[in-house]
Amino acid sequence: MSDLSWKKTPIPQPIRPDGAGYIDKGPRDVLRDLQNPDLLVPPVTDNGLIPNLRFSFSDAHMQLNHGGWSREVTVRELPVAKTLAGVNMCLTPGGVRELHWHQQAEWSYMLWGSARITSVDQNGRNFIADVGQGDLWYFPPGIPHSIQGLEEGCEFLLVFDDGGFSDLNTLSISDWFAHTPKEVLSANFGVPESDFQSVPNRQVYIYQDKVPGPLESQAVPSPYGTVPLSFKHRLLAQQPLKTSGGSVRIVDSSNFPISATIAAALVEIEPGGMRELHWHPNNDEWQYYLTGQGRMTVFAGNGAARTFDYRAGDVGYVPFAFGHYIQNTGTETLWFLEMFKSNRFADVSLNQWMALTPAELVESNLRVGPDFIGKLHKVKEPVVKYPGYASPKNEGMPPGGTS
Repeated sequence: MSDLSWKKTPIPQPIRPDGAGYIDKGPRDVLRDLQNPDLLVPPVTDNGLIPNLRFSFSDAHMQLNHGGWSREVTVRELPVAKTLAGVNMCLTPGGVRELHWHQQAEWSYMLWGSARITSVDQNGRNFIADVGQGDLWYFPPGIPHSIQGLEEGCEFLLVFDDGGFSDLNTLSISDWFAHTPKEVLSANFGVPESDFQSVPNRQVYIYQDKVPGPLESQAVPSPYGTVPLSFKHRLLAQQPLKTSGGSVRIVDSSNFPISATIAAALVEIEPGGMRELHWHPNNDEWQYYLTGQGRMTVFAGNGAARTFDYRAGDVGYVPFAFGHYIQNTGTETLWFLEMFKSNRFADVSLNQWMALTPAELVESNLRVGPDFIGKLHKVKEPVVKYPGYASPKNEGMPPGGTS
C-alpha cells in the first residue's frame, strides 16, 4: 500500500504571506509542490530569467541489465549543464561493468558497498584495487578499465568531464569484437577463428558474473610495473575542515594527483547551517545531493536570482562565477558533492572579500556601519551557522562513512 500520510499535510498554495498570488484550483502535482516550495512560492528576492538548475536522478531513464542498472543526467536532461555529466550505477554481487574506455575522464564516488576496479595504462602498467564506501577513483581519457561488484554489490556516482557524455556510447571491448571480422581477430591474436564463435554480437555493457576471489588471487604481474599515480583515493579518510556549521573535504590534483580534470568538495551542512555566499572563479559547479534537503539561491547579476529546492538524489548546477549559497532546510544533516571541470578547487568567499577590502569602501558601497564591518571574517569559513538560526539537530552521515 502506498504511503498516504502526505494527504494530512495542508495543500500548499502559490500565495505569499503579503497576499501576492492566488490559490491553484487546476490540475497539479501536489507532491511536487510539497518538495519544491521555493518554486511554488519564490522568495520575494527572486527575479529575472535563470534557467532550470535542478534535475533528479529519479526522473532519469533507468537502464536495467542482468548484473545491475544505470541512469544518467547529461545536457539532454539538464541543458544548462555543459561541463560535466553524471551516471548513477548499481552492480549486483559479481555484476560487471564490462571492459571499456571513454573519450572523457571518469571520476567516481562510492555511495555504498564495495567494488573491484582494474585498469592498464598506455605503457602497459596495470592497476587493480578494491574500493569501498566513500572512496573515489579517476580514470584519465582513453585509459581502459572495468568495475565489478563484490560480496554485497555496490552503488556509485560517475562524473564525466563533458556535459554531452552518455555512458551508453562508450567504447566497449564486446562492441569492438562484435564489429570486427573474425578473420581479423584471428590474425590479431594468432588463434583460430573458431575461438571467437561465442563472442557477444553486441555491446554487453553490464553483465552478471560470480563474485571474484580475494584481491591477491587476481593479481597480474606486469613486466612494466604498476601505474605511478594511483587511480584510487580515500576521500573520507581525509581530515575535514571543521567549521561552525559543518565540514568540508576538498579533493583535486593537489592531493589526488591523477585527477587532472575534475576537482570536488564533499560538504556537510548541519541543521541550521549554510554553505556561505560565494562563487567559483574557475568553472561551472555540478552538484550531487547525498542526504537531507536544502535550498539554493543563485544570483546571476543584472537583478536575476532564482531559488531551487534539493533532496537526496538530485543534481544541482551553478553556471560559472554565479553567486550562490546552500541552506540546510531539513532536520538532518545535508551532505552534497560539488564538482568542477578543473584540476584545482577554488572558491571566492563574499565574507572574506569584504573583510580584506578597506572598511571605508565597503561601508560607503553598502551603507553599513562599523559594527557590521567588525564581524566580517578574514579567514574563510565555508559552512556557517549562527545562534538563533539553528533548526532541530538530527545528525546524519554521507553514504560511505563518518565525518
